[in-house]
Amino acid sequence: MASKPSPVITAKQLTAPLLQWFDVHGRHDLPWQSPRSAYRVWVSEIMLQQTQVNTVIPYFERFMQRFPDVKKLADAPLDDVLHLWTGLGYYARARNLHRAAQQIRDQFAGEFPQSFDDIITLPGIGRSTAGAILAQAFAQPYAILDGNVKRVLTRVFAIDGWPGNKDVENRLWELAQQHTPSSRIVDYTQAIMDLGATVCRRSKPDCDVCPFDNICEAHQLGRQTEFPARKAKKAIPVRTTRMLIIMNENGESILLQQRPPTGIWGGLWSFPECTHESDITQWCEQHLQLAVQTQKTLPDMRHTFSHFHLDITPIIVRARHVGIMDSAHYIWYNTREPIACGLPAPVKSLLDNLGE
Repeated sequence: MASKPSPVITAKQLTAPLLQWFDVHGRHDLPWQSPRSAYRVWVSEIMLQQTQVNTVIPYFERFMQRFPDVKKLADAPLDDVLHLWTGLGYYARARNLHRAAQQIRDQFAGEFPQSFDDIITLPGIGRSTAGAILAQAFAQPYAILDGNVKRVLTRVFAIDGWPGNKDVENRLWELAQQHTPSSRIVDYTQAIMDLGATVCRRSKPDCDVCPFDNICEAHQLGRQTEFPARKAKKAIPVRTTRMLIIMNENGESILLQQRPPTGIWGGLWSFPECTHESDITQWCEQHLQLAVQTQKTLPDMRHTFSHFHLDITPIIVRARHVGIMDSAHYIWYNTREPIACGLPAPVKSLLDNLGE
């Protein structure tokens, strides 16, 4: 919890200068703002989780071209959804988006629900995302508390402690609710997110142009970069694997394996993997009914997830069939004529390099 009471700042003291700032400096031309439908707001909010606006915009635009409404998203194969998500990361968001679209289609007759209790039942939607959808799409006065808002409130009220701590988070929710206005809720919600993203940044906050410079306690104390407190660092573990880039005899296609529906890269298509202790020739024959003709080890590459590093050793393998391979979760991928399927970022990078 905060080590001392938060300064008394009225809702008007927070809202009025923020909206004045937003009218001049806010973002008014984001693609999900025009037209502003519940579907478009929802998709944008899911994409913006853990991802910056500039990165999201081209993904959002391609997604809307392919899935212009919730029914088309619900009816599409998951592979099509994951394909358009390739490179955006955190793929559980895409799987949850697809499942939620099917739930909206089946339980709500294809209409996005307008009550908090209904929205919160959709996969991948938490309290803040539900509030953002209700505020942005339906102008309902619900508070939000994404990372940007947490940072703004933590600094304005000098809230000590890591925001992921339950007591601190509860205090921030209290402040968010107290200062959420009943009017101009669409603009207010966008404004406080914009302020956190463009002015009250994690590093190098631009306090000189902040509308809260005269009420922000962290700024008055000269301690703005100390808030919010960071989570205690832990050593990030390192895992290792070998990815087998298996080419057919003619070198025209590469074998991809679909990963399990849950877990890391769930449902995406990747290279078969084996441990460093495995004999590749024996492993390919036993698991894939393929006879290895040649193999070449490429330089190691590291891919970092939120909670571990993955060190990958890519190995190009030329192989031929010696039996009938179970093809249910395997495809032969032609880099010259690629099919639409979801690919993890390092797999896509390796395939692009091979294609070139």
